[in-house]
Amino acid sequence: MGVALLFVGGCASVEPPEKQPNIVVVFIDDMGWSDFSYFGNTDAQTPNIDRLAREGIAFEQFYVNSPICSPSRVAITTGQYPQRWQITSYLASREANHKRGLANWLDPAAPTLARSLQQAGYATGHFGKWHMGGQRDVDDAPPITAYGFDTSLTNFEGMGPKLLPAIMTPKLDQPGRIWEDAERLGGPYTWMQRSEITGGFVDAAIDFMGQAQQQGKPFYINVWPDDVHSPFYPPMADWPDGGKRELYLAVLEAMDQQLQKLFETIRNNPALRDNTLILICSDNGPEQGAGQAGSFKGYKTTLFEGGVRSSLVIWGPGLMDLNAAGTRNKTSVFAAIDLVPSLIELAGAELAEDTRLDGEVLTATLLGQTDASRQAPIYFSRPPDRKNFYGFTDLPDLAVRAGQWKLLCDYDGGRPMLYDLVADPGETRNLAEQHPQVTWQLVADTVAWWRSVQMAGLVE
Repeated sequence: MGVALLFVGGCASVEPPEKQPNIVVVFIDDMGWSDFSYFGNTDAQTPNIDRLAREGIAFEQFYVNSPICSPSRVAITTGQYPQRWQITSYLASREANHKRGLANWLDPAAPTLARSLQQAGYATGHFGKWHMGGQRDVDDAPPITAYGFDTSLTNFEGMGPKLLPAIMTPKLDQPGRIWEDAERLGGPYTWMQRSEITGGFVDAAIDFMGQAQQQGKPFYINVWPDDVHSPFYPPMADWPDGGKRELYLAVLEAMDQQLQKLFETIRNNPALRDNTLILICSDNGPEQGAGQAGSFKGYKTTLFEGGVRSSLVIWGPGLMDLNAAGTRNKTSVFAAIDLVPSLIELAGAELAEDTRLDGEVLTATLLGQTDASRQAPIYFSRPPDRKNFYGFTDLPDLAVRAGQWKLLCDYDGGRPMLYDLVADPGETRNLAEQHPQVTWQLVADTVAWWRSVQMAGLVE
C-alpha cells in the first residue's frame, strides 16, 4: 500500500466505442448517501433519478475525495488529489483563504477532464456551481473557459456568465437578492428565483447539447446544481410546514423535477439515448439536520463515511453491459479521481504528455462489465478549519480506505481509529488495538501520503 502516483491505464480498461460517447456529469451539492429514494429515502421521492438507477447501475461504495465543496470539485475535475493544488477546504475571501493555507483558485495548469476531451474533439460546457475560483473578493480568478470548457454558465462562485439567486419566501412581500456583489464576477448575469436555478442550468445545457449535435460533435457537460445546499428555498407552491429537514426535502424533490427535462431530452432522442453516459453523485455528505447518510457516521466536513461516501448512479443503455441494467453494485470501491482517467479512456482521448493522475482507469466497472475496485488506497484529509464541527470535537485529520479497512488518525499518525467496513460500515468499533500490524501499516502509508501531497503540484 504505497503512495506512488499512477499513470492513466492499467486495470479494468475497455476499448473506446466506435463513436465517441456523450458524457454528462451531474454533481449535486451537499446531498447525503441515502437521499435518493432509490437509496432509501422514504421522506421524499426522486423518481427521475430513481428511474436512471433502475435502468443503469447504482454504486454503493463510491467516494468523493473530500468532505467539503471546493476540494471535492477539484478532484472530479482533475483526477488528482486536491491537496496537490492547495485546495483543502471551501474557497472564500482572500484573507480567509490565506489564513487556512489555501490557493485562491485552481491553477489553470492543472490537468482537467474537460481539456482532454476538448482536445479530442468534444464540445465542452459547464453549467452550474463552480467554486474553484472567483468568489467573494477574489475577482481576478481565471474564467471557467480557461480549464477546457467552450462555454460556461455558473452562479456566484465562479467567473463568467451566471445565474444569480433571487429569493422569495412566505414571509417576504417582494423578492430579495443574495450575493448581489457577484455581479462584478463576470457577465452577462440573470437574476432568477433560487428555486428555479437548477432548471436554468438544465435549459442552458440542453441548448448546448443541441448546438453540439448540429456541429456533429460529441459533448461533455457538467450540470452542477446549487441544490441541495442551504439556505433552502423551495418553490413557493411547494413550501412546506416544518423546519430545516422539511425545507431540504422540498428542495430535493424540486431539483429532481427540474433535472427531468435533461434526462428526458436524452432519453427521447435515439441518437443521444444510445450514445450518452450520465453520472450522478454528490460533492460531499449532508449538512446536519438536512440530508441523511443512512447508517453511516458523520456529515459533510468529517472524514467518517457520512462525509465522503456518495451514492453514484450511472446510466447509459447503449454503452453499458445489458446484464448490468438495474443492478446495485455493492462491491466496487473507487473514487471521484478515478472517473477522470476512466472517462478519458472511454472517449478515446489522451492526457498531456508526462501528466500523471492519482485516479485509476475503471471504465469497465462504470459500464457494468466487471466489479473491479481501485487497486490503490483512497486517502483523505480534513478541511483545516473543521477540527470541531457538527457536535464532533477533536476530529481526526487524515483517513484512508484500503480494502475492507478504514483508518483515521491525526497528521502525526496519533490517535488511530481502525474500522472493518465490511462488518461495521457505521464505524462504531475501533479495532486498532486488535489489529496493530494493519493499523500501523496504514498509519505509515497515510502519513507518507500526506507528506507527499504537501509538495506543490506534480512537477519533477
